[in-house]
Amino acid sequence: MRKVYLVGAGPGDPDLITVKGLKAIQQADTILYDRLVNPELLNYAKKEAELIYCGKRPDHHALSQESINHLLCKFANQGKIVTRLKGGDPFIFGRGGEEAEELVKKQIPFEIVPGITSGSAAPAYAGIPLTHRNFSSSVAFIAGMTQHEDNVDKYWSKFIGIDTLCIYMGVKNLPVICNQLIKHGKDPQTPIALIHWGTTERQITISGTLTNICEKAATVKNPSLIIIGEVVQLRDQLNWFESLSTDKTMQAIMG
Repeated sequence: MRKVYLVGAGPGDPDLITVKGLKAIQQADTILYDRLVNPELLNYAKKEAELIYCGKRPDHHALSQESINHLLCKFANQGKIVTRLKGGDPFIFGRGGEEAEELVKKQIPFEIVPGITSGSAAPAYAGIPLTHRNFSSSVAFIAGMTQHEDNVDKYWSKFIGIDTLCIYMGVKNLPVICNQLIKHGKDPQTPIALIHWGTTERQITISGTLTNICEKAATVKNPSLIIIGEVVQLRDQLNWFESLSTDKTMQAIMG
């Protein structure tokens, strides 16, 4: 019976996929997967399953979104079970809404399988709680750019009163982000952190303030998440994951 599962694979650590997401991988005839999906998860697919890479980088898309939409419908109409495997959560900056709309148009049955988004997981692995009774009672997940460049001021002015900002796809625009937030009233000494390859063994976190982070994080590239707010200062106490990785490295070196 044809069906499409739009599945959130989680932020990188393969152990963070949901049970339902794993089942969708195991039963799929065709899997269309993204760049940030941990390849270990594909080992759970059936041997005969067709695997199609749909990865996107800021400067290159293996397949356009229109092509992906077409393939989802094409394979489903062949009577197959199709799993669209996305990094993070399909409905949080994952274009899952666009794909679901296309499936509705073509009257193809589908299910949404939520995943753990990097906006919550990467800070947790970096020792940064998004909320805290002493520091933050509001959080916003936002894109690091606006499609309408003439509305940059209007866009960033909306977020000044929010305690914690989780910014996706913002590394390239980091100077603009910092300047805009300061311009619209954020304290220049507001803590900020960039988390690169969050929840994976490659995770690196660089922290600073709105005034100095651009210099400190000049070499940081995507995929990276930006966290802005007073909660960042808790990282020094709560940094469990990178400390754990350092301990493992030292153990390996010392035999």
